[in-house]
Amino acid sequence: MTPISPSTLPSQRDLFDIPDEVAYLNCAYMGPLMHAVIEAGEQGVRAKGRPWEIAARDFFSEGERARELFARLIGADAEGVALVPSASYGLSCAARNLRLAPNHRVVVLAEQFPSNVYVWREAVRTSGASLVTLPRPADDDWSRAVLAAIDERTAVVAVPHCHWTDGGLLDLTRVGARCREVGAALVVDLTQSAGALQFEVSAVQPDFVACAGYKWLLGPYSMGFLWVAPRHRDGQPIEYNWSARAGAEDFARLVDYRDEYRPGARRFDVGENANFVLVPMLNTALEQILDWGVAAIEATLSARNTRIAERAADLGFKALPGAVRAGHFLGLRFPDGDPPDGLAARLAAEQVYVSVRGSSIRVTPHLYNTDADVDRFFGVLAKLASSHS
Repeated sequence: MTPISPSTLPSQRDLFDIPDEVAYLNCAYMGPLMHAVIEAGEQGVRAKGRPWEIAARDFFSEGERARELFARLIGADAEGVALVPSASYGLSCAARNLRLAPNHRVVVLAEQFPSNVYVWREAVRTSGASLVTLPRPADDDWSRAVLAAIDERTAVVAVPHCHWTDGGLLDLTRVGARCREVGAALVVDLTQSAGALQFEVSAVQPDFVACAGYKWLLGPYSMGFLWVAPRHRDGQPIEYNWSARAGAEDFARLVDYRDEYRPGARRFDVGENANFVLVPMLNTALEQILDWGVAAIEATLSARNTRIAERAADLGFKALPGAVRAGHFLGLRFPDGDPPDGLAARLAAEQVYVSVRGSSIRVTPHLYNTDADVDRFFGVLAKLASSHS
């Protein structure tokens, strides 16, 4: 039977506070908040203004809901989800619980996002292990390059689902299988993909998955997630807060100190994770993403980016081929090499918002974008390209 392709979605701009004259094609930088998400935050602020109405159960209910929603998003179990403030926090938890020896290697990508590099630099510095940074492959096939680099010396492979500069895609199912063959741990950063690119824990079988919530999850800054595989859930957290301990729900007995933790991955939660403003905001965003469906989001963004890439090619720009690029992500390489200085600022002056990362103009639309946004982008880009030639 031929699989049914996901349906594409119409523009959802009315759910966001984006003026018609603004072409915001920069979700990989920061996802805008929907009206409903802003309202959830305002309700949280008002609730904190009346703290006598906040009960002990309220310290846990929204957080437990967040675990469930994120678990659904990545095809995982909620018991494995920890609440963290950032991807770097989650990656630090992973590094603390993966033992390295002097003969070990940690594999990362060239120009990988710094938070998923600095933590491993420190880990190899203190353990005597080696950091292997894979150069950008000539054929742009990161999957092939990573698979070729994994051998019996590899202890950790720490990679994203797609490269943050241009959307270069990794086949994490194949990478995960190869890691298991050699006994290496797989640590995945989903910050630039979760919510817009399908991912299934059961297929990839990673050891740790970290994700910030303010980009493709369309949530607030300073909220994110860490999923921990069952084999690591009895590990050591990087901080010791009261809410992670068994019996924390009983405020009257908090003075009865407990060595045991709450079940699952909750021991890895950041302190003060019961954020009465940010957690409801993130939950509201996750509920909408799940209602749209990640498959439908991916199909919609992929179709738009394919059209953008085709129009860009007429101006001489190059993009990664679809086979090695995440559909929701597009990096346009300037015809004559690196983009000119100040390109992003010059586009912003025309109310067109993109990012420049490495040698690419990073174009990352979402469901709030329209054909008019794309036309505005190309109108400005054509002017800049002609002045640069």
